[in-house]
Amino acid sequence: MADLVYPPVIGLAKLFWRYLGLKFSIAGQENVPRHGGAILAINHIGYLDFALAGTAVLPAKRFVRFMAKKEIFDNKLAGPLMRGMHHINVDRSSGSASFVAALRALKSGEIIGIFPEATVSKSFEIKELKTGVVRLAMGAGVPIIPTIVWGSQRIWTKGVPKDLRRKHVPITIRIGAPIQFSKGDDVTAAEIALRATMVAMLHDVQDQYPDSHVGQRWAPLRLGGTAPAPLN
Repeated sequence: MADLVYPPVIGLAKLFWRYLGLKFSIAGQENVPRHGGAILAINHIGYLDFALAGTAVLPAKRFVRFMAKKEIFDNKLAGPLMRGMHHINVDRSSGSASFVAALRALKSGEIIGIFPEATVSKSFEIKELKTGVVRLAMGAGVPIIPTIVWGSQRIWTKGVPKDLRRKHVPITIRIGAPIQFSKGDDVTAAEIALRATMVAMLHDVQDQYPDSHVGQRWAPLRLGGTAPAPLN
């Protein structure tokens, strides 16, 4: 499909990262397939996660098509951009249509970006995952690539005023090894395995993060931060 909108939006995103002075640490880019369909399963801690994860994939010369809620597509400014970048509209009142659209895109060789937790985690821990990502992977016969973003919650997240000052925030992105599930696999067991992988990756990223988590609003209670306690 023609990508006339995506490249200039990427250019603007890179300018924005430069303006913020973000300090990137990205690893695992070799795990992004250069061809064929795949699902990028990303933890969700802030509103910039999709753009940051998409940036990490660029060396593979791939564009990620994100599944995003209908309200974003309904926005007068964001809607045309989302459609121009061929992202997938998720109407929660009619989820089957978005599932079919994502399945079609995966089978045509696209990388689909999904936040399996469905919403931003206020605790910054990984919540229980929805089974849609596993069902999609099984249905399309494509791998799931677990991906962790850390640090984006310091800039803009749910329930906290955004901070767009140039503060040189460290941003860590880790792209894990592909996980392949088969159609005959147990969906619940597969979802548990995926979540366990993502939790382990998150903990490893947090252990290596250059700034202390102690006493910080952007850090989970488990690490001495003051974020809300997990709900699950």
